[in-house]
Amino acid sequence: LLFAYPDTNGTKDIADKLIAICNARKDCMAFVSPPIDDSVGTDTPAADVKAWADTLPSTSYASTDSGAVYVYDKYNDVYRWLGAAGLCAGLCANTDDVADAWFSPAGVNRGQLFGVTKLAYNPKKADRDTLYKARVNPLVSFPGQGTMLFGDKTLLSKPSAFDRINVRRLFIVLEKAVATAAKAQLFEFNDEFTRAQFRNMLEPFMRDVKGRRGMTDFRVICDTTNNTGQVIDANRFVADIFIKPSRSINFITLNFIATRTGVDFSEIAGS
Repeated sequence: LLFAYPDTNGTKDIADKLIAICNARKDCMAFVSPPIDDSVGTDTPAADVKAWADTLPSTSYASTDSGAVYVYDKYNDVYRWLGAAGLCAGLCANTDDVADAWFSPAGVNRGQLFGVTKLAYNPKKADRDTLYKARVNPLVSFPGQGTMLFGDKTLLSKPSAFDRINVRRLFIVLEKAVATAAKAQLFEFNDEFTRAQFRNMLEPFMRDVKGRRGMTDFRVICDTTNNTGQVIDANRFVADIFIKPSRSINFITLNFIATRTGVDFSEIAGS
């Protein structure tokens, strides 16, 4: 988990370099915040943050938030405006601790930002919708519920399972674990015994992740359909792993219907 909240002068360069590191490594995520000047002391914070976010590259290995937070600096006994990237990265670390990496770090249950005195601005629903469409995860304060991260998008601009933080982090966990397991197959024979051994090693791990709500289903294919004679002669070993990742709820629709006194609910439910 890497994070940065650069100043106005170096914001684009620092964010791009941090994202480039994560894109190259493919085993970590970058959390970047907009320049503090875009959310503090401006009359149009949502528009300014959106304009900054529009300059960021499309990637599933990074995420951004909506602005600065006001926190107490105990080492210097002053209050300061800081970018929230470090807090958002911390939410992911906390999610690993209280749940698993494939759970969303946002919302009331796991997205609470503690130690925040106030936000640079508290986006209303219209601004939140605008920011979310621009790949920006809003930071909000709700009366009686606290201050929280209220979005779990990555910076991926096209619709995909990987446009959510939890899905990207799920695949980071899976890819690292499976890559480690695959090393045991190096310099073995590419025969049915080795392929069955690999499947038997991998499938219990995948079932465990499924049982912990990381995915709804999976399938591992490692047989003669993808390990053809040509593949074997090239001294290669191929396994295809298909995954249906669990999706986080981003929108809730509640329908309240008033019925007549004599209505039987079993007749109208689902109609």
